[in-house]
Amino acid sequence: MKAIVLEKAGGPENLHLAEVAKPSIKDNEVLVAVKAISLNPADVKPKYQDKMLNMMYGEKRPVILGWDIAGTVTEVGTDVTNLKVGDKVFGMVNFPGVGNAYAEFVAAPEAHLATMPDNVSFEEAAATTLAALTALQILEGRINKGDKVLIQAGSGGVGHFAIQIAKAMGAFVNTTASAKNGAFVTSIGADNAIDYHTQKFEEVLSDIDFVLDTQGGKVLENSVKILKSGGTVYTTVGVNLEEVEALAKKEHKTLSGILVHSSAKDMNTLKGMLENGAIKPNIYKTFAFEDMATAHTEVEKGRTVGKVIVTLS
Repeated sequence: MKAIVLEKAGGPENLHLAEVAKPSIKDNEVLVAVKAISLNPADVKPKYQDKMLNMMYGEKRPVILGWDIAGTVTEVGTDVTNLKVGDKVFGMVNFPGVGNAYAEFVAAPEAHLATMPDNVSFEEAAATTLAALTALQILEGRINKGDKVLIQAGSGGVGHFAIQIAKAMGAFVNTTASAKNGAFVTSIGADNAIDYHTQKFEEVLSDIDFVLDTQGGKVLENSVKILKSGGTVYTTVGVNLEEVEALAKKEHKTLSGILVHSSAKDMNTLKGMLENGAIKPNIYKTFAFEDMATAHTEVEKGRTVGKVIVTLS
């Protein structure tokens, strides 16, 4: 089968189309003929990629990147009970771990997948995976109807799902975005869009119940400052948190980090939200499988609105 392999950490010039063996499946897995793949900063940006490669792959090279897929089941393991050959499925495979998603076929645990809703395409399903799971796993059970929340970088992959999920939960949603993306974030549910080029969110917001941060650094520090006493900030940037944690504790606030994990249960929650229209992924650009390097370059710019998708014929 065809796969995109990465020879070493770095830019898209290190990606190559190769012929590799089709994976065999374990008893609890299904084999998925992949139709669409969603890209994430962890795949693409070298500063994340090098750390990720060492943590998840050790010294093995080349490797097959990726976790986010949508496709059709072509084979099922003997212990699989909820999926069958021919099912259209989507999910984030083996995260944190080795997903091997940049390939024509992917072996995936049944416990990481959900069947696709009838009202979405393979591209839309693939988009509603890691980023959507991150937003869901941060927000679910932590915000209540009427809460004032702030979603940082609301036009990004995680952010644009988080706005929609928080709105569906009944929150008043503030978000940061550039002026050119202001109309987009309000169209998907943001009640208040702050142009980070002309306004400082820490000067216009206060008494916030919950912040979802994807930026870290000074943005995270200022996110803590605008929380009410007893408020909470969750960040996806799990580095250099000690000083900010101390600040939060001193002000009787909570700072927590999170690492998204594969979950069929949560994928089925997202399936339901897709079916009833509570969430809709925004596909920024779509590339052919052979153009994976160009797709990487697009994501690495850090200016995508929603998700970049790669398709297989």
